[in-house]
Amino acid sequence: MADRIDNDEDGVWLHCSNSAIRRAGRQLGQLYDDAMGDSGLKGTQFSLLSQIRLLGAPSLKTLANAMVMDLSALGHTLKPLLRDGLVELVPDEQDRRVKRVRLTPLGRAKQKEVAARWKKAQRRFDEVFGEDRSVELRRTLALISSPEFAKAFATTGGDPS
Repeated sequence: MADRIDNDEDGVWLHCSNSAIRRAGRQLGQLYDDAMGDSGLKGTQFSLLSQIRLLGAPSLKTLANAMVMDLSALGHTLKPLLRDGLVELVPDEQDRRVKRVRLTPLGRAKQKEVAARWKKAQRRFDEVFGEDRSVELRRTLALISSPEFAKAFATTGGDPS
């Protein structure tokens, strides 16, 4: 093909950061989902339960921002957790229009149970990828997912066309 970037069969993955991160994310997501086993949770749901546990009883907006999700995607991901009684929505004490999400006792127990599986998967990742590289990767991805990076990206380079 005349318009190929280079002769490397996977050349596009080497030249497009977005495609490479998405591809790696899908692969890693599948590996971590497999590690969740028969827990009934996917990796994204475990991450959400863990983030809620970390934040206490965050507002939906705060949780969406922490997960780098829009409110619609958050709502979609929360539905099975609400249905299964792992989380609940409660009105904010100061502003009843604001909804907060919190773990139920069942949700706390499930998060704790699945955390052991996640830790095992994380250890395997560190062994295969290398612990130092793993730490650096998480730091890099944290930077890329930060509001500061998004702002710098949006204001750099002018017209994207």
